[in-house]
Amino acid sequence: MASLESQVLEMMAADNDSNDTIHKIQSNSRAVCINIGDFLRKELPAREIMLSPWLTKQSLAMLYAWRGIGKSWLALSIGYSVASGGTILGWNAPQKRRVLFIDGELPAPTLQQRLSLIVNSFDCEPEKDGFQLLTPDLQKDGTMPNLLTTIGREMIDCHANDADLIIVDNLSTLARGGKENEGESWLPVQEWALRHRAQGRSILFVHHAGKGGAQRGTSRREDVLDTVISLRRPAEYENTEGAKFELLFEKARNLTGDDAQPLEVELKSFDDRIEWKYKPASDAILDRVEELAADGAGRQEIMIETGLSRFQLKRMIDRARESGRMIVIADARKK
Repeated sequence: MASLESQVLEMMAADNDSNDTIHKIQSNSRAVCINIGDFLRKELPAREIMLSPWLTKQSLAMLYAWRGIGKSWLALSIGYSVASGGTILGWNAPQKRRVLFIDGELPAPTLQQRLSLIVNSFDCEPEKDGFQLLTPDLQKDGTMPNLLTTIGREMIDCHANDADLIIVDNLSTLARGGKENEGESWLPVQEWALRHRAQGRSILFVHHAGKGGAQRGTSRREDVLDTVISLRRPAEYENTEGAKFELLFEKARNLTGDDAQPLEVELKSFDDRIEWKYKPASDAILDRVEELAADGAGRQEIMIETGLSRFQLKRMIDRARESGRMIVIADARKK
């Protein structure tokens, strides 16, 4: 079988006939269009739950945080939960799925050590070949395929096409060469993700936070995503506390009500296992909202400081008032 590189060279050599080929494609291909009646009568499969309540089949999601907070630990644990039919942070995987974890930066011994602790923390395990890994140290030249190139995507697809969930950790190391603040650099990866979604797969992208706290680079990445999860240090965080963070659903198409509430999460590490401890973060965040409001902060300032959306902030304040706790934001005082 010809290599990917030789196939590309053959395509370039045939470029002289490309005008005729393009004309034929444009003449003979049509986008599929359907009228509303036929569409509503069409039997479409339900989006099965992969990790309740937020990760479904054909779901595109992002998990992002500042470096060192614990996003890779969480991404690995999510992947193993889905593969083994386990539970993490109260999220339950109802059945075992095939997971491909694409790691872009961890040394193999570090990845092995982390996975050993994670495996020891679960009572269940994946099916044979149910959790597959792509990692730099095991590649011949130590270089991972690049999602911004056609060849890189095809090299990953050799393994991704057999998965139910693809975890990309992280975009900075696995989508190399584009400018992070330009939306056009994201388009090849977006098209790749949408193709996998159309074929029934889910993808979780892991990404870094920028200096302002939002996900680094273009906000266009979020357009096609169903779920965006951010991890942030608590306001009173001390370095001695280790991996402790607030987990916020910044975008959640599949969530309503209490399922979308923030969590306060802490990772405890022992000699042979880890433990994820969690609780609703609403009380701690509400204390912070009240403190900021008392200092005269406006709604936008509070949203930036806490990471809450406008809807989440309003819901939190309304609930506080129902319990007799009055919080008045500076914007509201002016009305």
